[in-house]
Amino acid sequence: MKIGLITLLPEMFAAISDYGICGRAIREGLVELKLVNPRDFTADKHRTVDDKPFGGGPGMLMKTEPLVAAIRATKDAFTRSMGSAPKVVYLSPQGVKVNQEKVVSESQAASLILICGRYQGIDQRVLESEIDEEWSLGDFVISGGEIAAMAVVDAMIRRQVGALGDSDSALQDSFEDDLLHCPEYTRPQSFEGRDVPSVLLSGDHAAIKRWRHKQALGTTWRKRPDLLEARELTPEQRILLDEYQKEHGDQ
Repeated sequence: MKIGLITLLPEMFAAISDYGICGRAIREGLVELKLVNPRDFTADKHRTVDDKPFGGGPGMLMKTEPLVAAIRATKDAFTRSMGSAPKVVYLSPQGVKVNQEKVVSESQAASLILICGRYQGIDQRVLESEIDEEWSLGDFVISGGEIAAMAVVDAMIRRQVGALGDSDSALQDSFEDDLLHCPEYTRPQSFEGRDVPSVLLSGDHAAIKRWRHKQALGTTWRKRPDLLEARELTPEQRILLDEYQKEHGDQ
């Protein structure tokens, strides 16, 4: 997958390109990041990338001409190299909320361009002419789109074949099958008076699988009941959730 990042602060992306799962995936060529700075498309000696909004008010907007030039140059380059035009996405608190289903779907694309806003945002005409979709991490505001873009890129890299050491890891993440992840335990077997559930020590793989599914249902019921309300449980899942609710009561 090839991901273009239009950003005034490309150095921020070292946080994912140089470390961890993302860094390894990039080094191994599973994902290519192309960092494009609108400042490189300015025409004045000061390399200006912000401008005042018409009508007055606090703050500045990203300057239109260099931003559009950066977007179009990146889109043209991707289209030539990949054979198809990439989707162009603006990270914005006004966008559709990104969830796991969205990540899984979009991570299958050959390429994608993410626009990292700064200041008070971008000109409405740029949104209308250059942007295919707006994405949001949630109903809150951060100082720029870089952190949001890094979160999206990290989530998508996890979905690339070969990015994780164990190919089954991503399938056990929270929100797979619209459920939260079940509780996990490691050594020591007993810690400060709390023991590892005996079923995990039994070696009975069928029983462990059943226990984990029940715990995932129960954890979702306790922490994110809205996820269960949005889906229809199978008869087996209903039985498992009923068992969990009886075992844990009002916890």
